[in-house]
Amino acid sequence: MTVGRPRATVAAMAPYRPGKSVAMAADEHGLDAADAADAVKLSSNENPYPPVASVVEAVAAAAGEVNRYGDHGATELRHALAGWLGVDVAQVVTGCGSVGLLQQLFLSYVDPGDEVVYPWPSFEAYPVDVRITAGVEVAVPLVDHAFDLEAVAAAVTPRTKLVVLANPNNPTGTAVHVDEIRTLVERVPDDVLVVVDEAYREFVTVDLGDPVTDLVPDHPNVVVLRTFSKAYGLAALRTGYGVADPSVAEQVDKVLIPFAVNHLAQKGSLAAIAARDEVQVVIDRLTAERDRVVVALRDGGWEVPDAHANFVWLPLGGRTDEVFPELERQGVVVRPFPGVGIRVTIGTPAENDRFLAALARL
Repeated sequence: MTVGRPRATVAAMAPYRPGKSVAMAADEHGLDAADAADAVKLSSNENPYPPVASVVEAVAAAAGEVNRYGDHGATELRHALAGWLGVDVAQVVTGCGSVGLLQQLFLSYVDPGDEVVYPWPSFEAYPVDVRITAGVEVAVPLVDHAFDLEAVAAAVTPRTKLVVLANPNNPTGTAVHVDEIRTLVERVPDDVLVVVDEAYREFVTVDLGDPVTDLVPDHPNVVVLRTFSKAYGLAALRTGYGVADPSVAEQVDKVLIPFAVNHLAQKGSLAAIAARDEVQVVIDRLTAERDRVVVALRDGGWEVPDAHANFVWLPLGGRTDEVFPELERQGVVVRPFPGVGIRVTIGTPAENDRFLAALARL
């Protein structure tokens, strides 16, 4: 029995589905304690390495101050981000992960019945946010695992409020150059926000341009979202940031949950900005591993699109529901998209070898 009267759109929707934990997979498949302890989690696109030492030290030092609220506006962090990115501080927003900022954008701009256009499959939070705001989903199918931006532009109508692009795309790992996004932006009305969700930007090793410098100055309806969760290894702290026109940033800030970017997150993120040269060493290690895994998979006869993030995509179609449970029974927890494919996070070399060996046994 449901108590109270929940909104119809919320009552009917499924919650966001996070990557399965090792414990969940072990329980589901009846793995014994030894096998569960040996299992690897490659389901959530987490950085397998801990933050660099200076970041850990900054978070530890701030832990003794958690009896006080942090700065709601994350003022020091916003100024540091503005200096790093070369933008005015009035253009910078922060939130509880980039997914938190994304929800703030929806809450600020999407009224019931408004349309939100995005390629699909993509980040599974997008349809959740549409339903939270009682908007209308307009999902544009990918072509060869990549965006069809012509179709995205054609899907925009007078009822469209947002166009959302995950670049690189999650779960396929494909990416487009900023010039292609510019062509899309120039085709949509100025009162439609084009949100470029760059959670995995740091793992891109080819020149795709930078929407912060190449799009935002000339197109005030472009919003760029990024995060410290992936490349910087701060997933548990939940710090997202974005660059937008000041008028957009003002609206987004109105719906920020009080103190959503907590004190530890702010201090850790500030330290991460200062240590970004050290972080780049870790990123380079991960991208080299990603490229190694892609080659190994292709050599093994698997179809794998070019990967530009910290994961690889296996477009297995109807085999998905056969393959992923078998991988989990072998202690390799991945992220399935039923009937479509499997996304596999790049882990340590040993974890990646474990995945490749398990897949080869199928």
